[in-house]
Amino acid sequence: MSKRNSQAAKTAARERLREERERQAKRDKVKRQGIVAAAIVGVLAIAGGIGYAVVQGNQPSTWEKAADAKVVAPANTTGKDGTTVTIGESKTDNTVHLYEDPRCPACASFEQNIGESVNKGMKDGDYKLSFTIGTFLDGNLSGEGSKNALSALGAALNVSPEAFLEYKTALFSSEYHPEESSDEFAKDDYLVKVADSVDALKGNKKFQDAVEKGTYDAWAMRMSKSFDTAEGVQSTPTIKINDKVIENPGSVAEWDKALKDAKVTK
Repeated sequence: MSKRNSQAAKTAARERLREERERQAKRDKVKRQGIVAAAIVGVLAIAGGIGYAVVQGNQPSTWEKAADAKVVAPANTTGKDGTTVTIGESKTDNTVHLYEDPRCPACASFEQNIGESVNKGMKDGDYKLSFTIGTFLDGNLSGEGSKNALSALGAALNVSPEAFLEYKTALFSSEYHPEESSDEFAKDDYLVKVADSVDALKGNKKFQDAVEKGTYDAWAMRMSKSFDTAEGVQSTPTIKINDKVIENPGSVAEWDKALKDAKVTK
């Protein structure tokens, strides 16, 4: 091979090598740009996800919204926002006031053992029955069963005072009252199931719609607030006879004695 041809071959080889290096450099640049772009997209996606989660986390819950919503008070209530619930036609000035929480096991025990006698005294005209129902156990135990059950009680009260009393009895019954730590009352279908044991509520579409739509959620929140500010109420059940807190009776005999001591007799 001549020196000229050899030199030309070397020059051509160097040119090919240079071109290959340029092509590789371009490929590497494109690859780096792709990696950077993907990283930016990933960061933006994460940031967007965090931002969405923060926004969602800051959204008020259904019950927080209900606390500020306009109240639809059930029928058979009086007072501001319908938070006064008094049942009975007694011609006396006697009033038995019960303070309860739907998830409270002690309330369930009281209702199962003495509730029938308490209701009978009201029906016999010895006194009127008044109710203030709280939801503090939702906060203590987590959940929303007390609030949801209270809203459903509002739907029952809207049907009639008798439906309210029978439904409350059913909710606290040994058959339907869940363990304190269970949040069964948070489920609308469970509340409707319990209601089907009450003649006035069984298959009652208006009642069921009110439960499922949360018609009385705002009322439940106002009722719960009135419980929180009630004087002398430290636990559930709390029982007042003519505004005086009594020791919780453990039997019908103790209940009758409490009435006698408070001079609530025929």
